[in-house]
Amino acid sequence: MKILIGTHNRAKTKAVQTISRMYYPDAIFENKEVPSLVSDQPMSQKETRQGAINRAKQLMVESDEAVFGIGLEGGVQVIDGQMYMCNWGALVTQKGDVFTATGAGVPLPDEIAEQLFAGAELGPVMDVYSNKNGIRHEEGAIGVFSNGFVNRSAMFEHIMLLLIGQFVFSNKLK
Repeated sequence: MKILIGTHNRAKTKAVQTISRMYYPDAIFENKEVPSLVSDQPMSQKETRQGAINRAKQLMVESDEAVFGIGLEGGVQVIDGQMYMCNWGALVTQKGDVFTATGAGVPLPDEIAEQLFAGAELGPVMDVYSNKNGIRHEEGAIGVFSNGFVNRSAMFEHIMLLLIGQFVFSNKLK
C-alpha cells in the first residue's frame, strides 16, 4: 500500500507515518513537494482547508499506484479580533473521494499577529520569536504556545486519525 505525503516537512511527515502505520503497518510512504495553491500564509479556515485539499488532489493526479494522498496545511484565522492558529488535513483517494478534518487552534500573541497581518509567514516569525531555526519541522508554534504539551506532529496526528477514520468508515458503507 502506497501513501503519498504532500510535503517534506518533518513534523507533518511524522504525523502521517505514525498514524498510518497503526492501521497500515506495511504502508510505503512517498513525500512529494506540491504547492498548496493558496497564500504562503493562509489567513482563514477556508483558505487553509483549500490548501490541504489542493495538495492532496495534486498528489493523486500524478499517481496511479497510491491508495491515497495526504495534504496538511497550517494557517491562521481571526475570531473577535484575536488571531488563532488553525490547521487542516485532506485525504484524497484514487477514486477522487475527498475527506477533510481540522485540528487544534490556540490564540497567538499580538506581536506575532501583527507580523502576520503585515505579510510575514508564521514559521519564520516563530524562528525569531523562539530563537530557534526550523521550528515548523519540530514543535511548531503550537509547541511554543502550549508550553510543549502539544507539538506540531501531535497536532497533525489528531487530524490524521480523523482522516483515516473517515476513510475506513466510508469503505464500510460500500
